[in-house]
Amino acid sequence: MTRPLAVAITGGIGAGKSEALAAFRRHGAATVSSDEIVHELLRRDDVREVVVKQFGNGVIGPDGTLDRGAIGTVVFNEPDQLVWLEQLLHPLVAAEYLGWREQLGRLAVPPEVCVTEVPLLYETGAEDRFDRVVVITAPEDVRRERSAVAVDEREQRFLPDDEKAARADYSYLNTGTVEELDEFVRSVMDDLTR
Repeated sequence: MTRPLAVAITGGIGAGKSEALAAFRRHGAATVSSDEIVHELLRRDDVREVVVKQFGNGVIGPDGTLDRGAIGTVVFNEPDQLVWLEQLLHPLVAAEYLGWREQLGRLAVPPEVCVTEVPLLYETGAEDRFDRVVVITAPEDVRRERSAVAVDEREQRFLPDDEKAARADYSYLNTGTVEELDEFVRSVMDDLTR
């Protein structure tokens, strides 16, 4: 089995991680988003049951599925509930990701590179699961313009960008165009697949 080179993208809210992930996909990498994995996990009955037991019926939407907005309201108003949710989800996300990566390695022609975006990579000690790390940064004012999410409240637990950049294999200050970000990703892919 030939395992693809595993790459993680990390960075702050609104820095451009999702756009970078899309660029990696355009340049031939297999990609999966941690957010996509979380969406799938929240649809599972076993996860739904545990979340409802912890947060109550107020997090169930009209269609009977978990309401991410209602969950967000709970966890961002009660930091201990956020810690609980992360302790539930992070191991499950890691297991799903590792299973996906293993499946890629079993393909008749596995991709050379697989990439996922992991917002709390260094904060959760997950960097050891990856061969390379790409950090996407942007100034706070730029990130605020790009994201409707409150940056201050959500990022209090994040490592500073300069520390992430110092620990990463590749770092990009995303203040330009999507085309410039795409060119950076193309150069990283060229380097990874030499």
